[in-house]
Amino acid sequence: MRSGLTVGAQAELVWEVAAEHVIHLGYPAPALMGGLLVPDDGTPQASAVVFSTPFMVLLMERAARKAIEPYLEPGEVSVGAMLQVDHLAGTPLGAEVRGVAQVTSVDGRSIGFDIAAYDRHEQIGRGTHRRAVVRVERVAKRIAEKATGIGDVKPLTWMDGIASLPVSSETKDFTTRENTMSANSTAGPAMIPLPECVALKVDVQGPLATVLLNRPRKKNAVNLQMTEDWERLNRYFAQHPEIRVVIISGAGDTFCAGDDVPEVGTLSLEQAQQLSYRQARVYLGWEQLPQVFLAAIDGVALGGGCVAACACDLRIATHGAQFGMPEVLLGWPPGYGIAQLTALVGKARAMEICLTGQPITAGRALEYGLVHRLTAANRLLPDAWKWAEELLALPAPALRETKRLLHADEGLQPKTAFLADTAAYIRCLDRPEAREGITAFREKRPPRFPTD
Repeated sequence: MRSGLTVGAQAELVWEVAAEHVIHLGYPAPALMGGLLVPDDGTPQASAVVFSTPFMVLLMERAARKAIEPYLEPGEVSVGAMLQVDHLAGTPLGAEVRGVAQVTSVDGRSIGFDIAAYDRHEQIGRGTHRRAVVRVERVAKRIAEKATGIGDVKPLTWMDGIASLPVSSETKDFTTRENTMSANSTAGPAMIPLPECVALKVDVQGPLATVLLNRPRKKNAVNLQMTEDWERLNRYFAQHPEIRVVIISGAGDTFCAGDDVPEVGTLSLEQAQQLSYRQARVYLGWEQLPQVFLAAIDGVALGGGCVAACACDLRIATHGAQFGMPEVLLGWPPGYGIAQLTALVGKARAMEICLTGQPITAGRALEYGLVHRLTAANRLLPDAWKWAEELLALPAPALRETKRLLHADEGLQPKTAFLADTAAYIRCLDRPEAREGITAFREKRPPRFPTD
């Protein structure tokens, strides 16, 4: 560690409170800034969306780390060694918060801080913090020792904070690659294997991962199991930046028909709300991961399937593909994804897609900017792999930084809009129209919505 860091030195860090930084007080959260929910029985219930304590702590901890960074030697990092914090006040989503760290002691490689956090109205947090300066190689060695023998990666849901599988010979999309794979092959570092997935089939070949949505009998509808699989897989990708491109496709003749409507009908409102939040955060996670996500789309991409396509960085589709947001036809609005769709196609076209609930053709999707390229059905995966090879030929750091900057330029709104989307979805899900929509879906008939 370089000399020069003295008592009294200070650093500040400013954040905007985003969706991943908040918790929801009360149920359900009806709006981005909190408020009153009035259920059908007329009894108001307060709710609020506020900056969470763990992220307030992280803000102050990051400010302390910022104070130390100019004095680190190559190969050194600072890590937290002690933390005591009081959370003094709540702050709403979208507000600006400021973390401040002031050095109180410098004892060799141990640095003490007074830390504080503020929003524009008041102080919201305070505490003391100590950081130690360590060599990365020593930490890496110890972590590698602990990781040896670990099997599956434990799932970590976004609500809590944030195996290579053989390819089936019945899966037509992957038959052209079967002769290059070993049924017993493994991928990635041996100490952190791919998580075992049920509703997804995953293969990693060097810097390229292919993920198959694998519920063909359900048209690859997104259910709780697939959501849990994606949570595991997102965490795996976060730990493996050497994987640079991820191709996502659907088993059978469908990319993804959306959420599993019959399963939704079995969930309580609270379960449906939490599942919607988790699914939205899975897709938002793709833009934060270092990999380039490429969707290869055949058949329909509806509802949650359309959102999954929009969440990818690049999209290639067959001429026969269709895209749509049909939730209104079932009696509720999309639970997430409207902002991502609007960012791609514009407000007027998003209005058309969401308000009518009718799908658009692949040609229209290309015209709208929803997909980048069209190809023949028998060329979908080969053309997706060729595109991936072109990306892999580019310098990895430049590609990662370019992706990060493009997503950062979208601002806060696409990252937080799903909170309002889900609140509206839950309000409608408890109404007779939604119950009729689910029943009609199960019975494979048009819904008979109330007319009054």
